[in-house]
Amino acid sequence: MALRHLRFFPHTLPLTLTPTPNPNNSNRFSFFTPSLSSTTLMATAHKVLVPIADGTEPMEAVITIDVLRRSGADVTVASASDNLAVQALHGVKIIADAPVRDVAATSFDLVALPGGLQGVENLRDCKVLEGLVKKHVEDGRLYAAVCAAPAVVLGPWGLLNGKKATCYPALMEKLAAYAAATSESRVQVDGRVVTSRAPGTTMEFAITLIEQLIGKEKADEVAGPLVMHSNHDDEHTFKEFNPVQWTSDNPPKILVPIANGSEEMEAVIIIDILRRAKAKVVVASVEDKLEIVASRKVKLEADMLLDEAAKLSYDLIVLPVRWLLIFFIVMNQYIVFSLCIYFNFLQGGLGGAQTFANSETLVSLLKKQRESNIYYGAICASPALVLEPHGLLKGKKATAFPVMCNKLSDQSEVENRVVVDGNLITSRGPGTSIEFALAIVEKLFGRKLALELAKAVVFARP
Repeated sequence: MALRHLRFFPHTLPLTLTPTPNPNNSNRFSFFTPSLSSTTLMATAHKVLVPIADGTEPMEAVITIDVLRRSGADVTVASASDNLAVQALHGVKIIADAPVRDVAATSFDLVALPGGLQGVENLRDCKVLEGLVKKHVEDGRLYAAVCAAPAVVLGPWGLLNGKKATCYPALMEKLAAYAAATSESRVQVDGRVVTSRAPGTTMEFAITLIEQLIGKEKADEVAGPLVMHSNHDDEHTFKEFNPVQWTSDNPPKILVPIANGSEEMEAVIIIDILRRAKAKVVVASVEDKLEIVASRKVKLEADMLLDEAAKLSYDLIVLPVRWLLIFFIVMNQYIVFSLCIYFNFLQGGLGGAQTFANSETLVSLLKKQRESNIYYGAICASPALVLEPHGLLKGKKATAFPVMCNKLSDQSEVENRVVVDGNLITSRGPGTSIEFALAIVEKLFGRKLALELAKAVVFARP
């Protein structure tokens, strides 16, 4: 396969790293089996539009984009205004790929609308987007919406007539005026329309979109490595060792570093949930500029550079994963890959993927947290690739992304989704990010607020 074939869609590299489930534990994988589909390589990627606007709910937008790009879909993130820089809810800044008006003549296989009350009003009032979506539906193509978008956008546009749909719980009465029937399902499929309830249902929503767009086999393939939660009727829990009362300033100050190649779902979920709890979250770029390009090519803008952020003190430092570094490590273990794919990954940003682990400033901040018995945490591969090599897990129980757990010196508790050991908190992957953030809220603010937030985002039954 010529190398040029792998460069057209860098965010949809058609390489699949397939986990083989351990029959004794559905959340643990025995090994990683890389597979490469020639059909996927040669086929044209499914084209998807995700419109965003000021006030968009960032979790819903980013999870949808991230998960769909994992399937190989060619996702365009389009701003409903002429400004590509979108101020989403909770102070999250997302940079769109293009304005909606520039893609109005493009044919998409799927249009998926995120929620956020102000955001959906801005989407609804975008006449170019309305025309695009209505023609898309008339052509019999797949369309979808989550949270407030079914009731505030699809309903008023007349696109739910005769359909069964769901939406954010507080808007169900409004939805009933437009839909033939309403549903309290976490995800509702009726013909060519898919609707869902809230940030906490968006990962399931996105996996359903893959199933509808590409097929169940691909949906299952993408869902496996996400380490998704299986029972949302249960209250969230975590495993705790050496319990201590977490105390902090009011509000607590939390540092979330991001860099090129950071896992956007994990970063945005953590930021979103913690800001909902009224924590003062500082998003710091470990690069030399504020804008970073995350692992699935979502463009995020930090609040400040790390060197500036390092001048402040924090109650907690939390590391999202560097996903490209996982790819490199796994690939090093499977040299049977063709050289063209191997070198394409290297060109995809291996140097940038090592930024967290190699940042003296960041490592110094983390060591100061540990030495001062102040709180720090990491999710997915970061416990294994950042904390462990720098001695930040010494004497601690921790967990990590399943295929990274063999790099932990103490693997006794790795099967837990979230582990707290004194002033350290770790978690497994994108699908555990909400639980991870809620556990932080519980330790800093108490279980009552954590449960309120779990219900507010419909992670738990409202």
